[in-house]
Amino acid sequence: MRKADLITKISDKTGIPKVDVMVTLETMLKEIKESLIAGENIYIRGFGSFITKKRAAKIGRNIKKNVAVAIPEHFIPAFKPAKEFVREVKNKKLEDIPDTDEEN
Repeated sequence: MRKADLITKISDKTGIPKVDVMVTLETMLKEIKESLIAGENIYIRGFGSFITKKRAAKIGRNIKKNVAVAIPEHFIPAFKPAKEFVREVKNKKLEDIPDTDEEN
C-alpha cells in the first residue's frame, strides 16, 4: 500500500476530505521525524514506538578500493511494534492475506 492508497482508505472510512487527511498525515510524519531528530522517542499505545538507536563507531571496508574506513558513532531511526500489534499480525490466517505478487 502506498501513501495515496492509505489517504484514500482513511478518507473513505471517515468521510473526511482527502486533502485534509493528506495534510494531517504529512504533519504527523513530519512531527515524528522532527521528534526523532531532536532525540525524543514517540510511544503510541497499542501500535508501537518510534525510537532512535545508537550505533557505535566501527571500522568498515570499502571493498572496491580495499581500504579501511572509519564509521563514526551515529543514530538511526527504528520502529518497535507493540506486543498487541505483533500478536494480531502473527495470528492472522495465511488464507486471509492477499498474494502480493498479484498487485505487481
